[in-house]
Amino acid sequence: MANTPSAKKAVRKIAARTEVNKARRSRMRTFIRKVEEAIAGGDKDAANAALKAAQPEIMRSVTKGVMKKNTAARKVSRLSASVKKIGA
Repeated sequence: MANTPSAKKAVRKIAARTEVNKARRSRMRTFIRKVEEAIAGGDKDAANAALKAAQPEIMRSVTKGVMKKNTAARKVSRLSASVKKIGA
């Protein structure tokens, strides 16, 4: 358990940041899920629209420190490849 006042404050700050990051991660996953549901439904137009909305949200999570850049790029790449497969 934290003893010093600075350690106690650090615990409070970490808890607050964790809540913010959880919300951001949840929001990003919701956008990804919408794309995956459109892909599963076979609706190419909806999948394209969902991907267009999800892409900036995924990249925003990088700038906010929720995820690393390469991880985000990989997710976007795999989603767009899946969307392209629908029409083929």
